Amino acid sequence: MKKILPAKRVETIEEYYFAGKLKEVARLKAEGRDIISLGIGGPDLMPAEDVVDTLCASARMPGNHSYQPFSGIPELRSAFAHFYEQHYGVTLDPVSEIQPLIGSKEAVLHVSLTFLNPGDGVLVPNPGYPTYTSASRIAQAEIIPYDLVEENGWQPDFEALERLPLEGVKLMWVNYPHMPTGAPASRSLFEKIIDFGRRHNIVIAHDNPYSFILNSEPMSILSIPGAKDIALELNSLSKSHNMAGWRVGMIASNPEFIKWFIKVKSNVDSGQFRPVMEAAVCALRQPASWYENLNATYSRRRAVAEKIMTSLGCTFDPRQKGLFLWGRIPPEVESSEALADNLLYEKGIFLTPGFIFGTNGDRYIRISLCADEQTLLRALNRITN
Repeated sequence: MKKILPAKRVETIEEYYFAGKLKEVARLKAEGRDIISLGIGGPDLMPAEDVVDTLCASARMPGNHSYQPFSGIPELRSAFAHFYEQHYGVTLDPVSEIQPLIGSKEAVLHVSLTFLNPGDGVLVPNPGYPTYTSASRIAQAEIIPYDLVEENGWQPDFEALERLPLEGVKLMWVNYPHMPTGAPASRSLFEKIIDFGRRHNIVIAHDNPYSFILNSEPMSILSIPGAKDIALELNSLSKSHNMAGWRVGMIASNPEFIKWFIKVKSNVDSGQFRPVMEAAVCALRQPASWYENLNATYSRRRAVAEKIMTSLGCTFDPRQKGLFLWGRIPPEVESSEALADNLLYEKGIFLTPGFIFGTNGDRYIRISLCADEQTLLRALNRITN
Protein backbone atom coordinates (compact mmCIF):
# COMPACT_ATOMS: atom_id res chain seq x y z
CA MET A 1 0.00 0.00 0.00
CA LYS A 2 1.35 3.44 -0.95
CA LYS A 3 1.85 6.00 1.78
CA ILE A 4 -1.07 8.42 2.03
CA LEU A 5 0.03 12.05 1.96
CA PRO A 6 -1.87 15.20 2.84
CA ALA A 7 -2.62 17.93 0.34
CA LYS A 8 0.41 20.06 -0.44
CA ARG A 9 -1.23 23.07 1.22
CA VAL A 10 -0.99 21.25 4.56
CA GLU A 11 2.78 21.15 4.18
CA THR A 12 2.91 24.94 3.83
CA ILE A 13 1.32 25.75 7.20
CA GLU A 14 2.18 25.04 10.81
CA GLU A 15 -0.09 24.28 13.73
CA TYR A 16 -1.23 27.54 15.30
CA TYR A 17 1.41 28.52 17.87
CA PHE A 18 -0.99 28.67 20.81
CA ALA A 19 -2.47 25.26 20.00
CA GLY A 20 0.94 23.67 20.52
CA LYS A 21 2.10 25.86 23.38
CA LEU A 22 -1.06 25.33 25.39
CA LYS A 23 -0.38 21.59 25.28
CA GLU A 24 2.98 22.30 26.90
CA VAL A 25 1.32 24.52 29.52
CA ALA A 26 -1.21 21.74 30.20
CA ARG A 27 1.66 19.25 30.64
CA LEU A 28 3.38 21.51 33.16
CA LYS A 29 0.12 21.94 35.08
CA ALA A 30 -0.38 18.16 35.11
CA GLU A 31 3.03 17.89 36.73
CA GLY A 32 1.81 20.16 39.51
CA ARG A 33 3.24 23.47 38.29
CA ASP A 34 1.21 26.61 38.95
CA ILE A 35 1.32 28.39 35.58
CA ILE A 36 0.11 31.98 35.31
CA SER A 37 -1.20 32.48 31.77
CA LEU A 38 -0.72 35.94 30.29
CA GLY A 39 -0.47 34.73 26.72
CA ILE A 40 -3.83 34.46 25.00
CA GLY A 41 -6.28 37.28 24.31
CA GLY A 42 -9.39 35.42 25.39
CA PRO A 43 -11.51 37.70 27.62
CA ASP A 44 -12.12 36.26 31.08
CA LEU A 45 -14.96 38.67 31.85
CA MET A 46 -18.67 37.95 31.42
CA PRO A 47 -20.92 39.37 28.70
CA ALA A 48 -23.65 41.74 29.84
CA GLU A 49 -26.25 40.04 32.04
CA ASP A 50 -29.13 40.74 29.65
CA VAL A 51 -27.13 39.18 26.81
CA VAL A 52 -26.87 35.90 28.74
CA ASP A 53 -30.56 36.12 29.71
CA THR A 54 -31.50 36.57 26.05
CA LEU A 55 -29.49 33.50 25.09
CA CYS A 56 -31.14 31.35 27.74
CA ALA A 57 -34.66 32.51 26.95
CA SER A 58 -34.18 31.99 23.22
CA ALA A 59 -32.65 28.55 23.73
CA ARG A 60 -35.87 27.44 25.44
CA MET A 61 -37.94 28.24 22.35
CA PRO A 62 -38.69 24.99 20.45
CA GLY A 63 -38.44 26.58 17.02
CA ASN A 64 -34.97 28.01 17.53
CA HIS A 65 -32.95 24.80 17.17
CA SER A 66 -33.29 24.23 13.45
CA TYR A 67 -31.07 25.48 10.65
CA GLN A 68 -30.97 29.25 10.36
CA PRO A 69 -30.40 31.50 7.33
CA PHE A 70 -26.72 31.48 6.34
CA SER A 71 -27.03 35.25 5.89
CA GLY A 72 -28.05 35.65 9.55
CA ILE A 73 -31.39 36.79 10.92
CA PRO A 74 -32.51 40.25 9.71
CA GLU A 75 -32.49 41.59 13.28
CA LEU A 76 -28.77 40.87 13.61
CA ARG A 77 -27.86 42.52 10.32
CA SER A 78 -29.92 45.56 11.33
CA ALA A 79 -28.26 45.66 14.75
CA PHE A 80 -24.81 45.65 13.14
CA ALA A 81 -25.89 48.47 10.81
CA HIS A 82 -27.16 50.55 13.73
CA PHE A 83 -23.97 49.81 15.69
CA TYR A 84 -21.80 51.08 12.81
CA GLU A 85 -23.90 54.20 12.43
CA GLN A 86 -23.87 54.95 16.15
CA HIS A 87 -20.21 54.25 16.96
CA TYR A 88 -18.32 54.74 13.68
CA GLY A 89 -20.54 57.14 11.75
CA VAL A 90 -20.73 54.63 8.89
CA THR A 91 -23.98 53.97 7.02
CA LEU A 92 -24.43 50.37 5.87
CA ASP A 93 -27.32 48.67 4.11
CA PRO A 94 -28.20 45.76 6.44
CA VAL A 95 -29.49 43.68 3.54
CA SER A 96 -26.68 44.00 1.01
CA GLU A 97 -23.58 45.37 2.79
CA ILE A 98 -23.37 43.22 5.95
CA GLN A 99 -22.80 39.52 6.49
CA PRO A 100 -22.75 38.02 10.01
CA LEU A 101 -19.93 35.57 10.72
CA ILE A 102 -19.15 32.66 13.01
CA GLY A 103 -16.42 34.83 14.49
CA SER A 104 -14.25 37.03 12.30
CA LYS A 105 -11.34 34.56 12.20
CA GLU A 106 -13.26 32.36 9.75
CA ALA A 107 -13.57 35.33 7.41
CA VAL A 108 -9.79 35.67 7.07
CA LEU A 109 -9.81 32.39 5.15
CA HIS A 110 -13.12 33.09 3.39
CA VAL A 111 -11.89 36.49 2.20
CA SER A 112 -8.71 34.84 0.92
CA LEU A 113 -10.69 32.20 -0.99
CA THR A 114 -13.05 34.87 -2.35
CA PHE A 115 -10.41 37.17 -3.82
CA LEU A 116 -7.22 35.17 -4.36
CA ASN A 117 -6.43 32.80 -7.19
CA PRO A 118 -3.37 30.57 -6.81
CA GLY A 119 -0.32 32.73 -7.43
CA ASP A 120 -2.03 36.07 -6.73
CA GLY A 121 -0.08 38.38 -4.47
CA VAL A 122 -1.24 39.32 -0.97
CA LEU A 123 0.37 41.99 1.22
CA VAL A 124 0.70 40.76 4.81
CA PRO A 125 2.00 42.90 7.72
CA ASN A 126 5.19 41.93 9.56
CA PRO A 127 4.49 41.76 12.48
CA GLY A 128 0.86 40.78 12.18
CA TYR A 129 -1.82 38.24 13.02
CA PRO A 130 -0.40 34.84 11.94
CA THR A 131 -3.71 33.74 10.40
CA TYR A 132 -3.28 36.28 7.58
CA THR A 133 -0.23 34.29 6.47
CA SER A 134 -1.64 30.80 7.00
CA ALA A 135 -4.92 31.61 5.25
CA SER A 136 -3.00 33.06 2.30
CA ARG A 137 -0.96 29.87 2.07
CA ILE A 138 -4.09 27.73 2.13
CA ALA A 139 -5.39 29.86 -0.75
CA GLN A 140 -2.06 29.19 -2.53
CA ALA A 141 -1.37 32.90 -2.86
CA GLU A 142 2.06 34.54 -3.08
CA ILE A 143 2.74 36.19 0.27
CA ILE A 144 4.50 39.55 0.09
CA PRO A 145 5.33 40.77 3.61
CA TYR A 146 5.43 44.50 4.27
CA ASP A 147 7.41 45.86 7.18
CA LEU A 148 5.98 47.57 10.23
CA VAL A 149 8.61 48.97 12.59
CA GLU A 150 8.53 50.79 15.90
CA GLU A 151 10.39 53.80 14.49
CA ASN A 152 7.48 54.42 12.11
CA GLY A 153 4.79 53.91 14.75
CA TRP A 154 4.04 50.41 13.37
CA GLN A 155 2.42 52.01 10.33
CA PRO A 156 3.13 51.03 6.72
CA ASP A 157 6.00 52.80 4.97
CA PHE A 158 4.10 53.83 1.86
CA GLU A 159 7.24 54.73 -0.07
CA ALA A 160 8.55 51.21 0.58
CA LEU A 161 5.19 49.75 -0.43
CA GLU A 162 5.41 51.51 -3.79
CA ARG A 163 8.73 49.75 -4.43
CA LEU A 164 7.27 46.27 -3.94
CA PRO A 165 6.26 44.12 -6.94
CA LEU A 166 2.61 45.16 -6.95
CA GLU A 167 1.54 44.06 -10.44
CA GLY A 168 0.06 40.76 -9.28
CA VAL A 169 -1.10 41.89 -5.84
CA LYS A 170 -4.84 41.46 -5.27
CA LEU A 171 -5.32 41.85 -1.51
CA MET A 172 -3.76 43.72 1.43
CA TRP A 173 -4.33 42.91 5.11
CA VAL A 174 -4.36 45.82 7.57
CA ASN A 175 -5.36 45.90 11.25
CA TYR A 176 -5.71 49.03 13.44
CA PRO A 177 -5.68 49.23 16.39
CA HIS A 178 -2.87 46.89 15.47
CA MET A 179 -2.35 43.45 16.91
CA PRO A 180 0.16 42.73 18.39
CA THR A 181 1.69 46.21 18.79
CA GLY A 182 -1.35 48.23 19.89
CA ALA A 183 -0.62 51.00 17.36
CA PRO A 184 -3.80 53.11 17.10
CA ALA A 185 -5.89 53.89 14.06
CA SER A 186 -6.06 57.41 12.65
CA ARG A 187 -8.02 59.05 9.88
CA SER A 188 -4.86 60.08 8.03
CA LEU A 189 -3.55 56.50 8.12
CA PHE A 190 -6.82 55.10 6.78
CA GLU A 191 -6.89 57.74 4.03
CA LYS A 192 -3.39 56.72 2.91
CA ILE A 193 -4.31 53.03 2.92
CA ILE A 194 -7.47 53.59 0.87
CA ASP A 195 -5.61 55.82 -1.58
CA PHE A 196 -2.93 53.13 -2.00
CA GLY A 197 -5.55 50.45 -2.63
CA ARG A 198 -7.47 52.55 -5.15
CA ARG A 199 -4.37 53.53 -7.15
CA HIS A 200 -3.13 49.94 -7.40
CA ASN A 201 -6.53 48.20 -7.61
CA ILE A 202 -5.78 46.23 -4.44
CA VAL A 203 -8.60 45.10 -2.15
CA ILE A 204 -8.02 46.40 1.39
CA ALA A 205 -9.08 43.95 4.10
CA HIS A 206 -9.23 45.72 7.46
CA ASP A 207 -9.49 43.57 10.59
CA ASN A 208 -11.05 45.67 13.38
CA PRO A 209 -11.73 43.67 16.58
CA TYR A 210 -9.89 45.91 19.07
CA SER A 211 -11.36 49.35 18.43
CA PHE A 212 -13.30 49.54 21.72
CA ILE A 213 -10.58 48.32 24.12
CA LEU A 214 -8.73 51.11 25.96
CA ASN A 215 -9.66 53.38 23.08
CA SER A 216 -11.93 56.42 23.38
CA GLU A 217 -12.12 57.01 19.62
CA PRO A 218 -13.18 53.83 17.81
CA MET A 219 -12.76 54.09 14.05
CA SER A 220 -13.76 52.13 10.97
CA ILE A 221 -11.81 52.26 7.72
CA LEU A 222 -15.22 52.40 5.99
CA SER A 223 -15.67 55.93 7.35
CA ILE A 224 -13.23 57.16 4.68
CA PRO A 225 -15.15 58.48 1.61
CA GLY A 226 -15.11 55.92 -1.19
CA ALA A 227 -13.63 53.22 1.05
CA LYS A 228 -16.41 50.73 0.37
CA ASP A 229 -15.43 50.69 -3.32
CA ILE A 230 -12.12 49.01 -2.53
CA ALA A 231 -12.22 47.91 1.13
CA LEU A 232 -13.94 45.46 3.41
CA GLU A 233 -13.94 45.35 7.20
CA LEU A 234 -14.12 42.48 9.65
CA ASN A 235 -15.41 43.06 13.16
CA SER A 236 -16.18 40.90 16.16
CA LEU A 237 -17.97 40.78 19.50
CA SER A 238 -15.22 38.60 20.99
CA LYS A 239 -13.23 41.38 22.66
CA SER A 240 -15.64 44.32 22.79
CA HIS A 241 -18.45 42.31 24.41
CA ASN A 242 -16.61 39.39 26.11
CA MET A 243 -18.14 36.88 23.69
CA ALA A 244 -15.06 35.12 22.28
CA GLY A 245 -16.48 31.62 22.67
CA TRP A 246 -19.83 32.61 21.21
CA ARG A 247 -18.25 33.13 17.78
CA VAL A 248 -20.07 36.20 16.50
CA GLY A 249 -18.62 38.64 14.00
CA MET A 250 -19.40 40.42 10.76
CA ILE A 251 -17.99 41.59 7.45
CA ALA A 252 -19.05 44.82 5.78
CA SER A 253 -18.34 46.16 2.31
CA ASN A 254 -20.03 47.01 -0.98
CA PRO A 255 -22.85 44.71 -2.19
CA GLU A 256 -20.74 43.04 -4.89
CA PHE A 257 -17.93 42.09 -2.50
CA ILE A 258 -20.47 40.74 0.00
CA LYS A 259 -22.23 38.75 -2.69
CA TRP A 260 -18.95 37.10 -3.73
CA PHE A 261 -18.08 36.41 -0.11
CA ILE A 262 -21.46 34.75 0.53
CA LYS A 263 -20.85 32.38 -2.38
CA VAL A 264 -17.87 30.97 -0.50
CA LYS A 265 -19.33 31.07 3.00
CA SER A 266 -22.67 29.49 2.07
CA ASN A 267 -20.83 26.42 0.82
CA VAL A 268 -18.89 26.03 4.07
CA ASP A 269 -21.38 26.38 6.94
CA SER A 270 -25.11 26.26 7.64
CA GLY A 271 -25.61 29.43 9.67
CA GLN A 272 -25.42 30.23 13.37
CA PHE A 273 -27.47 29.15 16.36
CA ARG A 274 -30.45 31.50 16.53
CA PRO A 275 -30.21 32.13 20.31
CA VAL A 276 -26.60 33.28 19.82
CA MET A 277 -27.70 35.67 17.10
CA GLU A 278 -30.54 37.06 19.22
CA ALA A 279 -28.16 37.54 22.14
CA ALA A 280 -25.73 39.30 19.83
CA VAL A 281 -28.48 41.77 18.93
CA CYS A 282 -28.81 42.53 22.63
CA ALA A 283 -25.02 42.93 22.96
CA LEU A 284 -24.88 45.42 20.11
CA ARG A 285 -27.44 47.58 21.93
CA GLN A 286 -25.39 48.00 25.12
CA PRO A 287 -25.15 51.60 26.40
CA ALA A 288 -21.97 53.64 26.56
CA SER A 289 -21.60 52.69 30.23
CA TRP A 290 -20.88 49.10 29.16
CA TYR A 291 -17.70 50.12 27.34
CA GLU A 292 -16.75 52.57 30.09
CA ASN A 293 -16.94 49.89 32.78
CA LEU A 294 -15.10 47.37 30.60
CA ASN A 295 -12.27 49.80 29.94
CA ALA A 296 -12.04 50.80 33.59
CA THR A 297 -11.27 47.16 34.37
CA TYR A 298 -8.71 46.89 31.55
CA SER A 299 -7.13 50.17 32.60
CA ARG A 300 -6.41 48.81 36.08
CA ARG A 301 -5.00 45.63 34.60
CA ARG A 302 -2.89 47.56 32.14
CA ALA A 303 -1.25 49.48 34.99
CA VAL A 304 0.00 46.20 36.49
CA ALA A 305 1.05 44.86 33.07
CA GLU A 306 3.18 47.97 32.59
CA LYS A 307 4.90 47.23 35.91
CA ILE A 308 5.60 43.69 34.70
CA MET A 309 7.12 45.02 31.48
CA THR A 310 9.30 47.45 33.42
CA SER A 311 10.42 44.74 35.85
CA LEU A 312 11.58 42.67 32.87
CA GLY A 313 13.65 45.60 31.58
CA CYS A 314 11.34 46.05 28.59
CA THR A 315 10.32 49.36 27.06
CA PHE A 316 6.89 50.15 25.63
CA ASP A 317 4.74 52.89 24.10
CA PRO A 318 2.09 53.97 26.65
CA ARG A 319 -0.22 55.10 23.81
CA GLN A 320 -1.03 51.50 22.85
CA LYS A 321 -4.68 50.47 22.40
CA GLY A 322 -6.31 47.08 22.60
CA LEU A 323 -6.20 43.97 24.72
CA PHE A 324 -2.42 43.55 25.05
CA LEU A 325 0.76 45.30 26.08
CA TRP A 326 3.66 45.06 23.61
CA GLY A 327 7.18 45.68 24.82
CA ARG A 328 10.72 45.69 23.47
CA ILE A 329 13.05 43.27 25.28
CA PRO A 330 16.43 44.41 26.67
CA PRO A 331 19.38 44.28 24.24
CA GLU A 332 21.24 41.71 26.33
CA VAL A 333 18.38 39.16 26.04
CA GLU A 334 18.96 36.67 23.23
CA SER A 335 15.44 36.66 21.77
CA SER A 336 11.76 36.93 22.61
CA GLU A 337 11.46 33.13 22.52
CA ALA A 338 14.35 32.77 24.98
CA LEU A 339 12.76 35.26 27.37
CA ALA A 340 9.32 33.66 27.10
CA ASP A 341 10.71 30.16 27.69
CA ASN A 342 12.74 31.34 30.67
CA LEU A 343 9.66 32.90 32.24
CA LEU A 344 7.60 29.77 31.60
CA TYR A 345 10.05 27.21 32.95
CA GLU A 346 11.74 29.28 35.67
CA LYS A 347 8.91 31.52 36.90
CA GLY A 348 5.79 29.66 35.79
CA ILE A 349 4.55 32.60 33.69
CA PHE A 350 3.28 32.08 30.16
CA LEU A 351 3.36 35.11 27.87
CA THR A 352 3.72 35.49 24.12
CA PRO A 353 7.05 35.88 22.31
CA GLY A 354 6.84 38.41 19.50
CA PHE A 355 8.59 36.24 16.91
CA ILE A 356 5.35 34.35 16.23
CA PHE A 357 3.96 37.50 14.60
CA GLY A 358 6.85 37.84 12.15
CA THR A 359 10.56 38.59 12.08
CA ASN A 360 9.97 42.23 13.05
CA GLY A 361 8.49 40.99 16.32
CA ASP A 362 11.47 38.97 17.48
CA ARG A 363 12.76 41.62 19.90
CA TYR A 364 9.37 42.03 21.57
CA ILE A 365 7.02 40.25 23.97
CA ARG A 366 3.26 40.57 24.48
CA ILE A 367 1.29 40.47 27.71
CA SER A 368 -2.45 39.76 27.60
CA LEU A 369 -4.80 41.76 29.80
CA CYS A 370 -7.18 38.78 30.02
CA ALA A 371 -6.23 38.00 33.61
CA ASP A 372 -7.53 39.70 36.73
CA GLU A 373 -5.47 42.16 38.75
CA GLN A 374 -4.60 39.64 41.44
CA THR A 375 -3.23 37.21 38.86
CA LEU A 376 -1.18 39.96 37.24
CA LEU A 377 0.14 41.01 40.65
CA ARG A 378 1.13 37.40 41.37
CA ALA A 379 3.11 37.37 38.13
CA LEU A 380 4.78 40.65 39.05
CA ASN A 381 5.70 39.26 42.47
CA ARG A 382 7.28 36.14 40.91
CA ILE A 383 9.43 38.30 38.64
CA THR A 384 10.57 40.79 41.26
CA ASN A 385 11.24 38.27 44.05
